Amino acid sequence: MFKPIALLVFSNLFMTFAWYGHLKNMSAKPLIFVILVSWGIAFFEYTLQVPANRIGIQYFNIGQLKIIQEVVTMAVFAAFATFYMKEPLKLDYLWAGICLIGAAYFMFRGGLPTGG
Repeated sequence: MFKPIALLVFSNLFMTFAWYGHLKNMSAKPLIFVILVSWGIAFFEYTLQVPANRIGIQYFNIGQLKIIQEVVTMAVFAAFATFYMKEPLKLDYLWAGICLIGAAYFMFRGGLPTGG
């Protein structure tokens, strides 16, 4: 049950760098170059994301998988923004996280699916 979550964490690291990493170091590069580099990074995101979902559907329903993805995304993004982009960690991340906890509650309040 934890393997898909671990895969999602690593997938999100690649996704976050593909989407936002270029803002720090490649602002002077041509857009087409940045797009191609981002696609290259995104390839590794997909090689982790797709197996995470395939494995995860054995334990979670699709809504639960999606909310796990969103919680992981927010946690990875907060760390990325703070440590890589050197932006201050604001209370807005906490409030967004609390909203995601509420969303997770609603997606998991019936428990985990049986079978699969």
